[in-house]
Amino acid sequence: MRYSALSIIKNAFSGNRDWKPAWREPEPKPHYDVIIVGGGGHGLATAYYLAREFGIRNVAVLEKSWLGSGNIGRNTTIIRSNYLLPGNNPFYELSMQLWEGLEQDFNFNAMVSQRGIINLFHSDGQRDTYRRRGNAMRLHGVDAEILDRKDLHKIAPYLNFDHARFPVLGALRQKRAGTARHDAVAWGYARGADSRGVDLIQHCEVTGIRREGGRVTGVETTRGFIGCNKLALATAGHSSVTAGMAGLTLPIETHVLQAFVSEGLKPVIDTVITYGGGHFYISQSDKGGLVFGADIDMYSSYAQRGNLATVEKTLEEGVSLIPGLSRVRVLRSWGGVMDMTMDGSPIIDKAPLDNLYLNAGWCYGGFKATPASGFCFAHLIAREEAHPVARALRLDRFQRGLLLDEGGKGPQPNLH
Repeated sequence: MRYSALSIIKNAFSGNRDWKPAWREPEPKPHYDVIIVGGGGHGLATAYYLAREFGIRNVAVLEKSWLGSGNIGRNTTIIRSNYLLPGNNPFYELSMQLWEGLEQDFNFNAMVSQRGIINLFHSDGQRDTYRRRGNAMRLHGVDAEILDRKDLHKIAPYLNFDHARFPVLGALRQKRAGTARHDAVAWGYARGADSRGVDLIQHCEVTGIRREGGRVTGVETTRGFIGCNKLALATAGHSSVTAGMAGLTLPIETHVLQAFVSEGLKPVIDTVITYGGGHFYISQSDKGGLVFGADIDMYSSYAQRGNLATVEKTLEEGVSLIPGLSRVRVLRSWGGVMDMTMDGSPIIDKAPLDNLYLNAGWCYGGFKATPASGFCFAHLIAREEAHPVARALRLDRFQRGLLLDEGGKGPQPNLH
C-alpha cells in the first residue's frame, strides 16, 4: 500500500480497518543470497538499497530484538555534513543529499527538518579552526558560512554570550543540516525493504558464524541455522562481538553515549546548536522537548544506560551555554552503545574472509550517516568494490597509517 492523501481519505471511510501492516513477519528460509546481521538503521538501509538499487532481493535482516531497538532509536536525531577531511566530507555529503530526498524515495514521513546547525566558537584559535573547516566544506561543494557575534545574537539571543571563560564569539553554520525522526527512519527503510521482497526477521539472535576454510557458510541463530552466500555485519556497538564469532578482532572499543529530552516547551530553539566550550549539542523536537547530549561515559560497556556523573556533566555544560535550561525539567534519558574506532571514523569494508562484510565503528556519526552507509555498504556487497566516497573507510587503514582523525585526538577511541 502506498501512503498518500488519497489513501488516508479512502481508509477514513472504512474506519481505518483496511490499513496493511508496514512489513511482514516471515519465517526464515534455509538459505539467502545475503544475510545482514543487525536490524538498525544501517542494516535496514543496506537491505533497502540492495533490493532497490542492485536488484538483490533474496536478503534477510536478522535482529535479536525488534527492528530499530538499538542506536537508531537512541540518538539525538542530528543530520549534517560539516566535516573537514577529504575522506569524510564527500561521504557525509552523499548522506545529506540522500536525506533530502529520502521521504519521497521510500514513501514514508521521516520528519526530515533542515533547520540548520550552528557550531559555536569561543576563541580566536577556534574561529580559525572553523574557518578552515568551512573552507574545506565549500571546496567540496558543501554549504557553509561563518556567523559573527552580532548575526548570532539575532538567531539565538538566549545563549550565554558573555560567559567569563567561554564567551560566544560566533559560529560556523550549515543551513542544510537539521534533524530527522529516528524511529521513522528505521520504519521507512524496513517498509521499503519488505515491499521489495526482503525478509525482516525479528527476535532472531545470531549466536555463531559457520566457516569452511576462508568462507562463511551461514549463521547459527536462536531460530536455527540459516545459510548464505554473503554475510554482512551491521551491529553497531556489538560489532566486536559478532566479528569475534568469525574469529576477527576489530580495532574498536564499546562505550555508552547518553542522550536526554526535557519536558515539552513552547518553540525556543529553531536550529541545532553545538557548544565549542564543551561537547554539548541541543535541538528542540516537534513535540517541544529539548533533545540534548554530550560525551560518552568514557568506560567500556554494553548497557543501554549510563552513569550519573555523565548526567551531571551534561547538564552543567547545557546550563553553562544556555542559563535558562536551569529551570527546565528532564523528562527521560537513554543510552546508545557506541562502537568507537581508533581514529573516530567508520569502517565499510570486506573482512579478511572472502564473503564477510563489515559496517562498524560509527562512533558519534552513525545516525547522520544512515543513508550513505546503507547505500555504500550495499554497493560493496553487490559490486565487490568500495563506493568512490567510501574508499578511505577501509579496515586496513589502521595498519597502513592512513587514519581519518577528524578531531585530531590521536589513536584513543574514548577521546573521539
